[in-house]
Amino acid sequence: MSTIRKICVYCGSGPGADPAFVAAARTLGRIFADNHIGLVYGGGSVGLMGELANAVLDRGGQATGVIPTFLVKKEIALGRGDIIETRDMHERKQRMFDLADAFVALPGGIGTLAEVVEQMTWAQLGQHKKPILLANIKKFWDPLCSLLDHMQQMQFIRAGLNVNYLVADRVEEVLPMLIDAARRMPESDKAMKAADAKM
Repeated sequence: MSTIRKICVYCGSGPGADPAFVAAARTLGRIFADNHIGLVYGGGSVGLMGELANAVLDRGGQATGVIPTFLVKKEIALGRGDIIETRDMHERKQRMFDLADAFVALPGGIGTLAEVVEQMTWAQLGQHKKPILLANIKKFWDPLCSLLDHMQQMQFIRAGLNVNYLVADRVEEVLPMLIDAARRMPESDKAMKAADAKM
């Protein structure tokens, strides 16, 4: 049985068009703090990233931002909590993976999409079994779920290479779903393994 201690959340560096996205980020941050779950995030103080991290820290929780040096000024690195600077995006993704027990994608842009899809790819290749969850606020991730279904129907996601992920329509569902998934996973499955070259 695996334990959830820290969760990596990928999310937008902007607030998005719907106030529900900011509200969801704030609520998720409070839930993490109230349940003693550490946050791993992109390190910025703007957009959903900043709302999420500030909600965690305002509630007395722990937040660790991981940000490449070239983004420190652009995304205005949060001056609270722990901040880890990396040389580039590749190192950032690896550090976030190493620190986290599970992954959540709130609404966001191309960067958020790239980050969560990379985790799906690593899991698909057998490199890890950490839970991955899409926080489908206002059905934001429906198009991605439909695309993944389409890829499977077209046999580009083949048998034995399924993409396993969870979908929560409300942020209140996120933590219970991740804890339940972790219960069914041995702690050893969190470690990064060599890629399984089946693709």
